[in-house]
Amino acid sequence: MYSYIKGTIESRNDTQIVIDNNGIGYLINCPIMISSALGKIGEEVKVYVYQSVREDDISLYGFSDRAQKDIFLKLLTVSGIGPKVAHTICSTITPEQIACAVMSGDIHLLTSVKGLGKKTAERIVLELKDKLKEHQSAMGAVAPKLVSGSAAPASVTADAMGALLVLGYKEQEASEAVSAAYEEGITLEALIRKSLKIASGSKIT
Repeated sequence: MYSYIKGTIESRNDTQIVIDNNGIGYLINCPIMISSALGKIGEEVKVYVYQSVREDDISLYGFSDRAQKDIFLKLLTVSGIGPKVAHTICSTITPEQIACAVMSGDIHLLTSVKGLGKKTAERIVLELKDKLKEHQSAMGAVAPKLVSGSAAPASVTADAMGALLVLGYKEQEASEAVSAAYEEGITLEALIRKSLKIASGSKIT
């Protein structure tokens, strides 16, 4: 299983890129919305990848950063969501938007993804929230420490912590990142985005 590939962008089109690494060209499924964030043709880049192995196909799916790949892996745990659908979601909306949509039940945002229907969007919210419930007891112990002595609304910080858990972070990582990122008046999506930047430094890349 590949984690990432470092190399030079040899070519790209609307749906794929070729990364040259020591004379080997890796064909990676990577829509222009993702590949444009990696760099220009001829530049050396780091592409996070997921290898999909099926009976009749072996494919690589590319991501511009670790958070994007992490939410992709979470989406794969939802029943009926395969690599192509999960990749389309990740190439359309950001990881923090996906996590925020799950926490707030924003079906409208998810259905803005081409080909994603209401029932599938509802299933994503339901199943990822169900997985989050496995961590609720730990969250209950951590969240009060996060907001004690501050004006931070417990609901905003708890939802931000929940979003980081959805994205694959552990309770302690989520607590520390949200605590460091919080500032008065910050929106949930902005708090998630800022917390992700802080927390990503502790992730294995």
